[in-house]
Amino acid sequence: MIAATLFNGSILLALILVPLIYPEALPRQAFPFLMMTPPLPPSAPPTTARPRAHPASGPSIALVDPMAAPRIIPDRIAMLHDPGPPPTSNGNYDPAIGIPGGGIGDVLRPEPAPHVVHPAPSGPVRISDLSASALIYKVVPVYPVIAKATGVQGTVVLEAIISKQGTIESLRVVSGPVLLQQAAVDAVSAWRYRPFLLNGEPVAVETTVNVVFNMGR
Repeated sequence: MIAATLFNGSILLALILVPLIYPEALPRQAFPFLMMTPPLPPSAPPTTARPRAHPASGPSIALVDPMAAPRIIPDRIAMLHDPGPPPTSNGNYDPAIGIPGGGIGDVLRPEPAPHVVHPAPSGPVRISDLSASALIYKVVPVYPVIAKATGVQGTVVLEAIISKQGTIESLRVVSGPVLLQQAAVDAVSAWRYRPFLLNGEPVAVETTVNVVFNMGR
């Protein structure tokens, strides 16, 4: 019994392993059965494709956007109504644009340039070198006798403030020989200038005045 069982088991094992190891050993009729794919599961019935709706033919085609290019050339082109130029300004409130004036022309019209008002200077305007043409009246300084006797000469530099009317308001000696300073101050105090204008208005001016003393003249 043991021998018979082993013999039958070996035959059964051979029948199972031989087709797996050597599939060429099987008869050709078994190949279609082994290569056949299982049937697909039942599915929902196929839906029929709806026929594509063709645009209805007519005398004209209405477009959603009147400015868009049509895909199909229409038989007739619809003419757009031109409302005409915008109304001119009449001083009334225009509810269409929400601003007073009554027209788009008022919005596009450039506004006039604002008038810039320069504030008046709080103090004298500083001018480093005042033109000689601004001096309308000049007094020649008197050469001091002591300075002439001792041979003193040179330039006296004065810091002057000229009023809006052109008169000398104040003088301050900056540099120069001591013997010549008072003579320079006395002469320049009587000078008169043409009023200096800033934006059309006269202003006070602060400037430097040089008084030259030369014994050779």
